[in-house]
Amino acid sequence: MTATLVEMTLPDLSPAPTGVFARIAAGDSAAVREAVERFGSLVWLLARRWSHDPADAEDAAQEIFFDLWRSAGRYLPERASEQGFVAMIARRRLIDRARKRKRTIEAIPFPDDFDVPDPGAPETSFQAEAGEARAVLASLSPAQRRTLELALLEGKTHEEIARETGTPLGTVKSHIRRGLERARKLLGARQGGDA
Repeated sequence: MTATLVEMTLPDLSPAPTGVFARIAAGDSAAVREAVERFGSLVWLLARRWSHDPADAEDAAQEIFFDLWRSAGRYLPERASEQGFVAMIARRRLIDRARKRKRTIEAIPFPDDFDVPDPGAPETSFQAEAGEARAVLASLSPAQRRTLELALLEGKTHEEIARETGTPLGTVKSHIRRGLERARKLLGARQGGDA
């Protein structure tokens, strides 16, 4: 019984985490404030370089710090300095935001006098060109058509297409290159035949 009382009254002598990210991972709220003071200017500088306006930069900085708190337990001092870890997390978050921004389609409202075209009306040049583009796409192989649609219509990167379709990255690049070459050739033949 005496040993149990002694064990209960002894202070914890294990070393406290020393790095700011180790302390954040351990739940030290003072470390969070310290990290904001130490790395706030770096995060803000990176966010401003990647963002088109101050409000977007503020949102990006908040997301970066959120990612830092969430990833604090994964920081390994033998692999990078704390500043390097912050820059790496910031870069990843900013790249993700830039990709998302590229894929976001800005909605433009229709004018008040907008009307759906009459199906019996003569075809416009835009409708004719769209019909030609559809015909060219339909003549491509299914793999070429799918990769071109993902790249051009959905704005996906080659890596994203490879993951989504389960196709090797080199094959995705080949499908896109060959599909574009074939589409150019077919469109050129159609325009040459019309003249």
